[in-house]
Amino acid sequence: MAVTIYDIAKATGFSITTVSKVLNNYPDVGKKTREKILKTVDEMGYFPSSYARTLTTKKSYTLGVIYMESLGIGLKHSFFNAIIQAFKQVVELEGYDLLFIANKIGDEKKSYLDHFKYRGVDGVVVFSSENDDDELEKVIQSDLPSVIIDLDSTDTNVIYSDNYRGIEMALKYFLELGHTKIAHIAGHQNTFSGIERMKGFLKATKQLGIQIPPSYIVNGGFFSIEGGKEAMQQLLVLNDRPTAVFASSDTMAFGAMKAIQEAGLRVPEDISIIGYDNVEWSDYVTPRLTTVKQDVDKIGADAARILMGSINGEKTAYTKEVVPVSLIKRDSCSEL
Repeated sequence: MAVTIYDIAKATGFSITTVSKVLNNYPDVGKKTREKILKTVDEMGYFPSSYARTLTTKKSYTLGVIYMESLGIGLKHSFFNAIIQAFKQVVELEGYDLLFIANKIGDEKKSYLDHFKYRGVDGVVVFSSENDDDELEKVIQSDLPSVIIDLDSTDTNVIYSDNYRGIEMALKYFLELGHTKIAHIAGHQNTFSGIERMKGFLKATKQLGIQIPPSYIVNGGFFSIEGGKEAMQQLLVLNDRPTAVFASSDTMAFGAMKAIQEAGLRVPEDISIIGYDNVEWSDYVTPRLTTVKQDVDKIGADAARILMGSINGEKTAYTKEVVPVSLIKRDSCSEL
């Protein structure tokens, strides 16, 4: 039979009220009393029921998770998977569970917001690659505490990487190696990261004095290997093809490398490649991919702390955090 709060009170000789105060971290309990009760709780293996905890704290200790991206691969995407693991580690220490939701309850289609209300979540974390979604906007505009990863907003907490700085570092590295014919395989312009990296590429090339013909910028779609391969094939048929390519994601860089190799050319001897993300496979492909590393552990952990602060009423203003990036130099670039 499960140990109850009544058993703890009987074993310690304190009232149920005192035991309850200790379990809910009330400050008006003496140190020795608190220590004795907590020791007994540990020895007897007491776990408060989630229902009782909800009645006491007015919290469900459940966080809703929205995952939105256009590739349809879900959390198998290594970038988002790494972030959710870091996020999960922090919120679990606060006693929270994660609820991954769809926009249906049974056979009835529901909005994300309706689903969260139905489940009674305390807050929401959004993983999104899409820049415009009406259902997501309803969640953002609601009174539910939320944090969005890899998307910008002035109406809730946001956290994302410093896209411009990453691209600037990549382009400067190309210049150090003697490359000036630099192309960009861009992400879809309906995604925040695709837009930001395109803007960053154009801004950085202008500031660095690099002349980029329009034909050197090609659309790689929704950050897929196939999209990167098709985009690279467009660059390879140019009369004056580039000697270096910056891809807006590692997966597109993998596709670009495949296209180069199938054309009988070599990476990096004929064309140098830099990706973005530093996904796990970037260190295992041949040649190993030089890439801009996003700090997924910091993004996930900081997103969790931001959301916890909003839920607990510690923050009165929305937080916008731009996380630093770094350039990981491997084998896919060489001097011209």
